[in-house]
Amino acid sequence: MTSLQLQLPPIPSHWHDAVDLLDLDWSVLPSLPALRHYHGRASAQHQTVLRAGADQQAFAVHFQCTDPDIWATMSERDQPIYEEEVVELFLSPGPDIPTDYFEFEINPDGVLFDARIHNPGDGGRVIVDSAWDCPGIRWAAARHDAANQWEACLYLPWAGLLGSAPPPRIWRGNFYRIERPREASAEFSCWSPTLVEPANFHVPARFGTLIRPD
Repeated sequence: MTSLQLQLPPIPSHWHDAVDLLDLDWSVLPSLPALRHYHGRASAQHQTVLRAGADQQAFAVHFQCTDPDIWATMSERDQPIYEEEVVELFLSPGPDIPTDYFEFEINPDGVLFDARIHNPGDGGRVIVDSAWDCPGIRWAAARHDAANQWEACLYLPWAGLLGSAPPPRIWRGNFYRIERPREASAEFSCWSPTLVEPANFHVPARFGTLIRPD
């Protein structure tokens, strides 16, 4: 199975000044194909509507999650929220398979995990720098328990990732979700399936290609 490619649509210019990301009309961005199990053999049971876009200033992504059993216990930034229910984005500048990339996660209560990752990709030790906080990042989440839904969104200024360097048109990245029903096994779903056992999202060779609009 080849990794995927996504031509990112442009985001509206007024989004850069938005006070509340959840008030934006995310439906102006087309949804991505259904997330699949990490092994790639089937679509996820608990589906996620995923929308992403970018321009020369920033990258933005929205996750709408179907979830009949929404829960979270962690409340502080950079706690290991990946041990519970989260949505995730891994992102790296340039077209090559990366050894260094950025990781972002949000849980249903709006707790953020952001880190810089070094991953040699050869079975060596993955180094997680969670002391790093992405400059200029904005994020939000909301639970809609009665509707069995929760949503989360991220706004990432390229300058927060690259400093003064111009953002390249081509990036590598992947989108993920961890759903942990309290009465069933966890479900690990991806945009580009990682194809490894046991489930592991830190597989840079399976990152898809994201193309920023001109």
